Amino acid sequence: MCGIAGFIDLKGGMDGNALAAEAKRMADALRHRGPDTGGQWTDGPAGLAFGFRRLSIIDLSRAGHQPMVSADERYVIVYNGEVYNFQELRAELEAAGHAFRGHSDTEVILEACARWGVMETVPRLVGMFAMAVWNREERRLWLARDRLGIKPLFYGRAGDRFLFGSELKALRASGGWTPEVDRDALAGYMRFAYVPAPRTIYKGLAKLEPGCLLSYGLGGEPEIRRYWHMAEVAGQAREELSDADAVERLDTLLRDAVSRRMVADVPLGALLSGGVDSTTVLALMQAESDRPVRSFTIGFEDATYDEARDARQVAELLGTDHTELYLSADRARDLIPELPDWYDEPFADSSALPTRLVSELARRHVTVALSGDGGDEVFFGYNRYVAADATWRRTCGLPRWLRGLGAAGLTALSPGAWDLLAKAVPNSPRMLGDKLHKLAAILPADGPDAIYRRLVSQWDDPAALLAGGNESETAVWQEAQAIEDFAERMAFLDTGTYLPDDILAKVDRASMSVSLEVRVPLLDHRVVEFAWTLPKHMRIREGTTKWLLRQVCHRYVPTEIVERPKMGFAIPLDGWLRGPLRDWAEALLAENRLEQEGMFRPKAVRRAWGDFLRGRGNLQHGIWGVLQAQAWMERWA
Repeated sequence: MCGIAGFIDLKGGMDGNALAAEAKRMADALRHRGPDTGGQWTDGPAGLAFGFRRLSIIDLSRAGHQPMVSADERYVIVYNGEVYNFQELRAELEAAGHAFRGHSDTEVILEACARWGVMETVPRLVGMFAMAVWNREERRLWLARDRLGIKPLFYGRAGDRFLFGSELKALRASGGWTPEVDRDALAGYMRFAYVPAPRTIYKGLAKLEPGCLLSYGLGGEPEIRRYWHMAEVAGQAREELSDADAVERLDTLLRDAVSRRMVADVPLGALLSGGVDSTTVLALMQAESDRPVRSFTIGFEDATYDEARDARQVAELLGTDHTELYLSADRARDLIPELPDWYDEPFADSSALPTRLVSELARRHVTVALSGDGGDEVFFGYNRYVAADATWRRTCGLPRWLRGLGAAGLTALSPGAWDLLAKAVPNSPRMLGDKLHKLAAILPADGPDAIYRRLVSQWDDPAALLAGGNESETAVWQEAQAIEDFAERMAFLDTGTYLPDDILAKVDRASMSVSLEVRVPLLDHRVVEFAWTLPKHMRIREGTTKWLLRQVCHRYVPTEIVERPKMGFAIPLDGWLRGPLRDWAEALLAENRLEQEGMFRPKAVRRAWGDFLRGRGNLQHGIWGVLQAQAWMERWA
């Protein structure tokens, strides 16, 4: 895993030394992604410079160093990620007569591009990657990102330069331009708690979207084409398989995906929550290993948010070498001021904190860890896939005024009050108040799409809080309309938006902030494609989410171990914001400060803050979003 950066000086005039110095400055902003070594490469006449920071994983020798030049000297690459089928591609190239200098996947990708071309090579890669390839003869830059968006890649025109990099901080490190906040991007952030791709928080800069190739010739405009399209995957014909055949095929696919991701020249382990996804990954790892796999879990003192006991039970059953660390709320809160440094642009998923903590724990012992991320999107694991669908079917025939009356009844008590009542009832759902308020929010909705949009929004009307900016709808929302089934449509939207822009961004920045590489076998594109060939009842059956994945998991772990209520990876935001974080929040939300910065409507924000403190509504996540935007502006704007 690495950090890549680079630019093309469109104005010209920079000599080789100046180009290299600038590329080094950009790459050094990514030192956390690659603490082992760094390097630069320049093409002076073209005004191009590549910068690189390396976290050595495969081929720790100099033969794996980047930037790397092809044997025929036509192509140069900087690359972040891992390609898991590189041995097969290497064998094919060797059969064609190519002799390799080392044994890294980087060299295989580079020589494949030199022989077959970039457009033919990238679709043949199985893995997670973001790369830049320079064709010296054609003076053409190629940027490529993996199919699901596991690895990040930013680009754009800034002043007289075309820039790219693994994180925005690398682009900010390039001179000659002044970043300007994109208020439309901020509007999208206020709804979703992340800046939706392809926008970034800065005008003129963009995220390369998953499954895309960008081609850029000197002086022209970027040309973007898709080599893998989720809409085509979701639109393929469904295949009728017996339950036994479906379980066997998924088991075979997952074992291959996991075993490929266990190849490393450094210590390797797994992040374990105790849920179905991470348990399945760990069980398959242990089945492929002749020694106990290292597993890691973070525990919290508040039992409501603690999964460590479940994870310990799984680890003991599988016989892994397990490490857990119980943390106080103080330790987690201490990291909050660092959030803007990790994420580069406003980001309000509060599970970023425990994700960073478990990454920090794992990095003390290993350099690579496998995780279960992606299972909810691929195998339909979110509660909304069942609850939202059922709510609409049961209430759509009722008049809107009656549904609104029901919503008012549910919100008559605060989430905290509902939780107190729930404690008096045995086996009550965890975080009942939050769930009931979410139900109240969707009851008056006009249709399924409105229900989904409300469920994934931290603010239903971002414009009411913003001093400017307009939301825009990306193509994935339009493509989703072709999917008739509501649950499938929600899963498609999550895979195209929430997964790359929130979940995978969270894991990448949190893990790379401590130089840990995290691999996600459930997002092997072959697994994703297979899952979408199956009818919905293979993923949701009689109200049970992730049905097929659970059947694979049950082959390795007793049913009762993993059949627990879904917990998620949450922190007690409500209590923290009213208690130990209140002074920090008050300072960021001070009316005069909001007026001076000019991004939010001070009176609207203060009104929402006051309602939250008085227990009116389920506002903690929305307030957290405003706070993270303010904290980001304090750090970067």
